Amino acid sequence: MAFKKTDAKNSGVMQKFEQPGQDKHKVQNPVRTILRILSYLKKFKFSAIFSLVGLFLVIAANVGGTYSIKVMMEITLNIRAGLASYTDLANAAGMLIGIYLVGISASFMQQRLLINLSSGIMREVRDAMFEKMERLPIRYFSERTHGEIMSCFTNDTDALRELISQALPNVISSFVSVIAMFSMMLVLSWQLALFVVVILSAMVVTVFRLGKRSGKYFMLQQASLSKVNGYIEEYIEGQKVTKVFCHEQKVKDGFTGLNDELCRNATTAASYANAVMPIMGNLSYLLYALIAIVGAYFVIGGRLGTYAAGVATLISFLQYSRQLAQPIGQAAQQINSVLVALAGAERIFALLDTPAETDQGYVTLVNAYISEDGTITESDKPTGHWAWKHPHNDGTLTYKELKGDIQFENVTFAYEENKTVLHNISLYAKPGQKIALVGSTGAGKTTITNLLTRFYDVPEGKIRYDGININKIRKDDLRRSLAMVLQDTHLFTDTVRENIRYGRLDATDEEVYAAAKLAGADFFISHLPEGYDTVLTADGKNLSQGQRQLISIARVAIADPPVLILDEATSSIDTRTERQIEQGMDSLMLGRTVFVIAHRLSTVRNADAILVIEDGKIIERGNHDALLQQKGKYYQLYMGMAELH
Repeated sequence: MAFKKTDAKNSGVMQKFEQPGQDKHKVQNPVRTILRILSYLKKFKFSAIFSLVGLFLVIAANVGGTYSIKVMMEITLNIRAGLASYTDLANAAGMLIGIYLVGISASFMQQRLLINLSSGIMREVRDAMFEKMERLPIRYFSERTHGEIMSCFTNDTDALRELISQALPNVISSFVSVIAMFSMMLVLSWQLALFVVVILSAMVVTVFRLGKRSGKYFMLQQASLSKVNGYIEEYIEGQKVTKVFCHEQKVKDGFTGLNDELCRNATTAASYANAVMPIMGNLSYLLYALIAIVGAYFVIGGRLGTYAAGVATLISFLQYSRQLAQPIGQAAQQINSVLVALAGAERIFALLDTPAETDQGYVTLVNAYISEDGTITESDKPTGHWAWKHPHNDGTLTYKELKGDIQFENVTFAYEENKTVLHNISLYAKPGQKIALVGSTGAGKTTITNLLTRFYDVPEGKIRYDGININKIRKDDLRRSLAMVLQDTHLFTDTVRENIRYGRLDATDEEVYAAAKLAGADFFISHLPEGYDTVLTADGKNLSQGQRQLISIARVAIADPPVLILDEATSSIDTRTERQIEQGMDSLMLGRTVFVIAHRLSTVRNADAILVIEDGKIIERGNHDALLQQKGKYYQLYMGMAELH
């Protein structure tokens, strides 16, 4: 997602949300998209087949019923002439009733099958989308707004459901109906049928032109709706910031610009779409009148057979002519839905086709038993010890104890080409050491932790974990050995107990309580209305920012990893609260390798090593006292002679 600034005076929009490399205003490859949608029918082939059978039966009943009216009319006229009996009329009426009963039953069966079919396919699509989203790299979410991703899960999937359940069946039904009705017209009178072709051609041309115009604006409408969703999501999230800076009117103007764009596109699309039926209706009336005039002339001239047969044929033909306009108009309106759904389907398939997070790691983390002589063996049960299980090319296995020895060797990294964030970084953290990363915003501190967790892979240089290249370690196992406390906490809609247990799902209640006490969270949790059973909603908005952070720290404590990453972990906690949890944090960090990113230099004084990072380079390294003696950048920061930006 690219964010482009626009002229607020002209557009009233603060930000424009655009999908890179994709034209949202037209379907890129409709045939391929339709074939891919139809591929989902394989799992529901019986529902699809019987639904199609039901569709054909409904059409056959409609067409056959109209022809049966001709038969009844001809019998009625022949009764007066003494050429038919009331028994013939009753038989014809019974046939007509039977045909329509079959049509009603087939329509009911078809609709039920379509509901099951569309619901089943949408379940499959949503499952595939969510499963794929869980495997996408962090980069995917950093390049797109949450609103646009949610729009794909809501608006686009809803359009796809409409396509499967209504639009596509209606288009197929309309196409088959037109062919069937025109065929019956040819059977009744090929002369009148050829006359119909002229008006029918005008209808098709009108439908095509209006459909093409409205389709463009329907897709613009969907793109505008995605922008509106993205904008709403972003500014609801930032409501406090908006109010603090008194930008309510500016935000409202930005929304008004996007909303006006959506309104214009929706109005234009609806105007073209709604013009189809009146035009088609008028053309059908014209066709009806002309057929009545010409048909009457044919009846009088005997060109349609006997008088009774001619009148019956003309009435049936007129009925077909009225019915013919309806499926054409329906097809025109459904084509817009088809185009919108295809555009949405392409965005869905673009998500599904996005390359998943790659993982070629083969070193795994296992429970280990370590004997007195240092021999490591794998254990089927938890032992409290972990080891890296390393298979080799010759078929042998070696085990290395998980200690938390981290080394960066000449690492260079860029999020975007020609914008290098880290320049030839080399650092080390021995097991049990506390390493502090200090530097200005954008210096590369968080990037170092992103590479350590393999949120992004290292393109140049190496990172070794206990002497193993982390690219060889399977990502799930690597991340099991790490835990992070981020500046921005996230709590799930669940109890406090389960939010803490999220760090290790098999943890007991006693372990949950112990982790909360270690993090200094037990006191305030005990005073909540339901204690540990208090349900948190809306990301824990009923708690203070500091309390949310304490729960996040407790979540890490229960995970009990050998390596900790604290990214501004106490930035949202006041100084008094920070002092309260300092002892708990020290206990949490005891014996672990810890990376601390902090702007408060007071929090890193006891670090084993402090790395001062500027412009992606390590310019100073040492402990607190050593760096003060150097009287370099750290000295200036600590003494207040310089500031972190």
